Amino acid sequence: MIPIAGDISIVLIARISYNRGMKQAPDLLVLAEHADLLKKLKEWDIAYHQNDAPIVDDATYDAARRRAIAIEEMYPELAKNGASSRVGAAVSGKFHSVPHSVPMLSISDVFNEGEVADWFNKLSDKDIFIELKVDGVSFAARYEHGQLVRGLTRGSGVAGEDITENLKTIADIPQQLHGDFPDIIEVRGEVYMSRADFLALNAAATEAGDKIFANPRNAAAGSLRQLNPGVTASRRLSAFAYTYGELSARTWASQSEYFDKLESWGFKTTRHWAHRVNTLDEIQRVYNDTMMIRAEIPFDIDGLVLKVNNVDVQERMGARANSPRWEVAYKFPAARGITTLRDITVQVGRTGVLTPVAELEPINIGGVLVSRATLHNADEIVRLGVDIGDKVIVQRAGDVIPQIVDVAEDAPNAAPFVFPDRCPVCGGNVVQESGQVARRCVNTLGCPAQRIGELEHFVSRKGFDIDGLGVKQLELFVSRKWIENPADIFTLVSRHGDEIKKLDGFGEKSVSNLNASIERARTIELHRFLFAIGIPDVGAVTAKILARAFGTLDAIRTAPVWRLKQVDGIGDVMADEIVSFFSDEHNVRVLDELLQQIKITESDSTAAPGEGPLAGRRVVLTGTLAKYTRDAAGAILERMGARVQSSVSAKTDIVLAGADAGSKLARANELGITVWSESDFDQAIADAGLTVGPAQV
Repeated sequence: MIPIAGDISIVLIARISYNRGMKQAPDLLVLAEHADLLKKLKEWDIAYHQNDAPIVDDATYDAARRRAIAIEEMYPELAKNGASSRVGAAVSGKFHSVPHSVPMLSISDVFNEGEVADWFNKLSDKDIFIELKVDGVSFAARYEHGQLVRGLTRGSGVAGEDITENLKTIADIPQQLHGDFPDIIEVRGEVYMSRADFLALNAAATEAGDKIFANPRNAAAGSLRQLNPGVTASRRLSAFAYTYGELSARTWASQSEYFDKLESWGFKTTRHWAHRVNTLDEIQRVYNDTMMIRAEIPFDIDGLVLKVNNVDVQERMGARANSPRWEVAYKFPAARGITTLRDITVQVGRTGVLTPVAELEPINIGGVLVSRATLHNADEIVRLGVDIGDKVIVQRAGDVIPQIVDVAEDAPNAAPFVFPDRCPVCGGNVVQESGQVARRCVNTLGCPAQRIGELEHFVSRKGFDIDGLGVKQLELFVSRKWIENPADIFTLVSRHGDEIKKLDGFGEKSVSNLNASIERARTIELHRFLFAIGIPDVGAVTAKILARAFGTLDAIRTAPVWRLKQVDGIGDVMADEIVSFFSDEHNVRVLDELLQQIKITESDSTAAPGEGPLAGRRVVLTGTLAKYTRDAAGAILERMGARVQSSVSAKTDIVLAGADAGSKLARANELGITVWSESDFDQAIADAGLTVGPAQV
C-alpha cells in the first residue's frame, strides 16, 4: 500500500517537541495518522455544525475521533489541540458570535457494556438518571428575571451563534418563564424536528421543486440557523430542555428534580422516557428496551445519556477538557435500528426478477431516514421467519442498501406473507429455475415493468447513451406502442416524428435533437453494446472483459460454457447466464432486428492487460471517491494496464476504497489484499506520469 504522507510540518514539529521533552519519540507514521485524523475531523465538524450537511455518518465520525483520542492518550502532548479538546466547530460568519458564559461542553461517548462498566464502577454515587439522547441541534437560552434575552447555538463550545430571534419562534421554548425561577438561568437543550413534521416538510419541498433534507437533524439545523426568522417560524420545530449553564441560584438537588423545575417553567422534557437506576444490569435493560421502542418514539434518538443524579456530586466530579465526568452518552449502533415491518411489496426488475421489499416504519439509521429495505428473495423471508407486523432489525452499512437482518420481536397478530405466483405487474406466470433462488416473470415481452427497465438500461449513458429518452419519454412511447423493442428506437422518428411533435413537451427542435442523438448511437463499441442489451449479471466491467477476450459479438454469441469459464473474471453462474441469454428465441429475434439498425466497432484501445505500471493486476473499486466518478477511475486504471473487476476474490491484487466502502472492503481485509485510499490512487497516477483531464475527474 502506498503510504499517506499526512501533514509533514505537523509531524516534524511534533517530532522536535518529543525529542526535546520525552524519553521516547512517537512513531512518525502515528503522528502522520493523527494529523490526518484531525484534518478530517475539522472538515466533518464544519460540515455538521456550520453547514448542516454531514458528509460522513456517526459511525465513521465516532471511529475517527476515538482513534485520534487513543493516540493522544499514548502521547499526551498531542491532546492540547487534539480531538479530546474539541467541541463542535468555529462559529459561522453568517451569525454574530457570542461567548458562552459557561462553556457548552460535549458528552463523552461509550459504545458497549464494557465501556459503560468502566465509567459506572468509578462512581461513588450509583444513583443514575437516564435520558434520551435526542438527535437534534443544541441550544442555550438565557433568561433574566424570567424573560428570554438571548439564544445561542453550541458553536465551538466557547462561543456560539446568536439565534435569539429564531428561538423565539419555537413554541416549546417559552419567552417568559412561569412560577418560581432564578433571576438568571441559561437553560440548555435540543431543538429537533419530529419524523412526521420532517416527512411533511420534504413532501411540500418536493411538490414545490425545492431542496429536500436528508434527515430530521439536518432539517432542524437548517431551519434553526436561518438569517430570516420568518423561515424558522414556518418550519415545525420542537425542543426539549435538559440541563443548564450560567445560574444565579440553584433550588434543586438532583437532575430528576431539575426536570420538575423545567416543566413548571414551561419547557418540555424527555421525562416520559426517563429512568432512575442504580445497577449496571438496569442500565443495560433500559438500553435494550429503548432500542426495541426506538421506531415508536416520534423523533430521532441516537443513544441514551447516563447522568449522576445528585447535582452536588456532579459539581464535585467536575469536567475534563471538553466533557463532564459525571455523564456519558451510551450510543446506539449507527448502522442498525429496530422498527416495525408495515408490509411487504414485490417489485419487478428489468430482468423479470421479483424482489420483495419491506415497507418500514421510518427510522433514522446512520444519518438517513430509512422507510424501505430489501428482503432479497422468497427464501430469505422464510430464513428470517419475518411476518408483517414484526419488529425487525434493519442494517445499513457502506454501499449496501438497507436490509432486514433479523426479527427482534414477533408481533402477536402477525400476518404471514405469501409470495405471489403471478407477476404483480402483468399477471404473467412466475417461475423459479432449478438451482436458482430468484423467481422471475416469464412474460418478458408483455411485462411493462421489464420492458421499460430494459429500454431504460439500453439507452443509459453506459449503453447507447441516447439523450432525450428518459423514463417518462420511454413510458409515453411504450404506452402508445411506438417502441416495443430496442430496434424500434432507431426508426421512432421516421415512423412517428410528426405525431411526437404534437405531444406536450415536444416540438420541432426537441424531435430534431432526439433524432440526432439516435443517429449518433447507431455506431457503438462492443463492450457498451454488451452492457446495453442487459445480459443478467453482465455489468460494465464484465462487458469489457468479454469484449477483450472474444473481440466480436459473433464469437461471444456462439461461445460454449466451458470457453466462457476460461476467461478470467467470468464465473460459472455468469457463464450460464450468458449462454442462456444468447440461446433464448426472443432474445435472438430482438438482437437480429437490432443489428440491422446499428454498427458495432471494436472497443476503445485503452491499455490492455500486460501493458502499463499495473500490468495485468486485478483491481476492484468500492465506495465513493471524492475526485473521480467510478467510470473515470476505472478508465484510468485500465490506462495503467489493470484488469478492473466487479468482485473481490483471492485473485484480486488491489481494492481501491472510497468513502462508505462496505462488504468489498471487508472482504479485502479478510483476504489480506492491498487496499488503496484515494490518496494512494492519486500517487499511483502521478508515479505513472498520467495526465488526467477534467473529463476524467
